Amino acid sequence: MTTEMVMIGISVLIVIGILLHHPSRTLGIPSLLIFMGVGLSLGNGEFNFVYDNLDQTAWIGGLALNVIVFVGGLNTSTDKIKVAYKEGGVLASFGVIFTTLIFAAILYGLLDFNLITCLLFAAIVSSTDAAAVFSILESKKLKLKEQTDTVLEFESATNDPVAMLMVIVLTDMTLASHQAVAISALSLHLASQILVAIVVGFLIGKLAVLLLNRISLAEFGLIPVFVLASFIIATYSAEMLGGNILLASYIAGVVIGNGIKRGQLVNLHFFNSLSWLAQALMFIVLGLQIFPQTLMNVFWISIIPGLLLILVARPLAVQLCYLPFVKASWKKRLFISMIGLKGATPIVFALIPAAAGVPGAIEIVHMVFFFVLMSVFIQGGAIAPLANKLGLEQKEQHKAE
Repeated sequence: MTTEMVMIGISVLIVIGILLHHPSRTLGIPSLLIFMGVGLSLGNGEFNFVYDNLDQTAWIGGLALNVIVFVGGLNTSTDKIKVAYKEGGVLASFGVIFTTLIFAAILYGLLDFNLITCLLFAAIVSSTDAAAVFSILESKKLKLKEQTDTVLEFESATNDPVAMLMVIVLTDMTLASHQAVAISALSLHLASQILVAIVVGFLIGKLAVLLLNRISLAEFGLIPVFVLASFIIATYSAEMLGGNILLASYIAGVVIGNGIKRGQLVNLHFFNSLSWLAQALMFIVLGLQIFPQTLMNVFWISIIPGLLLILVARPLAVQLCYLPFVKASWKKRLFISMIGLKGATPIVFALIPAAAGVPGAIEIVHMVFFFVLMSVFIQGGAIAPLANKLGLEQKEQHKAE
């Protein structure tokens, strides 16, 4: 297939997804499911077209996640971070680890997988998804008491480094057929990834802000172009130096979004549009990669583990994380424990062992797909009713604003 046909085909799918976006919101269906459904229905043999490229799908998904996390950082104020970094930081690190361990134990008792594969599977679905959290909170216009929404946003934007490192290490362990790993080396590697990402993202973000504020570009349209180039430099420089690219994206976004003094409006519109494009492309390509005829093979065995992830593993992990935060209300703890939204991130992570040739990884990809659907419908649909039931929604403040 020619490049022209690929570009036209992808663009047509995006147009279809956008046209379906408004009626989907009326029905309460998240946009990510619409875009994924478009790809799922049109890329698996229909019109004599079959898309099946795990490496390319993983690359596109990673790039899109990078953009989405950066835009999330641009839209996050430092005031919110000062409030949320303690709770969000614990959830983004220990929460991922606890979820992995608890869910791996559940999978080991339910599925015919060895322990390392269960740990790998659990690590893949251990983190919350930034794209899903940002888009669903924004679409529902929710403002929650006790900075609950800010904690969820901070957690989802910063919990990928721990999950990604565990997925990569466990993938290597599975392929090497050994079950030993040096905890000290793993901890050092994770610490260096986080430190490099923070330093590089912060420094390049600060440099971009300094240059933009000093030069005062007369053409406002150049400001988002400059910011886009700075974002690419910051994130891929961090990755080259051994840092986590998603964390670097978030840090750079926060620094730039809170630092520039001119062109905020044009910058906001440009990057919100870019984020939508990234989401549309990512979900459509992920949909193209999934073959519907193979999904039914894992449908029934996915239901119980998926429910236990939502109702047992995530809540237990969150409650453990909140033990030091005695001032947090039980309502806030309950809400955060029940709203651990999954989205494209687990599917992208699942493609890592699949592309590497881990036995049974394709089955895991398909099961993760069902987990995402269950999370979006159950947890995504429960956000507004649960917040209202627990009295966490700031209705009066929202109206005043």
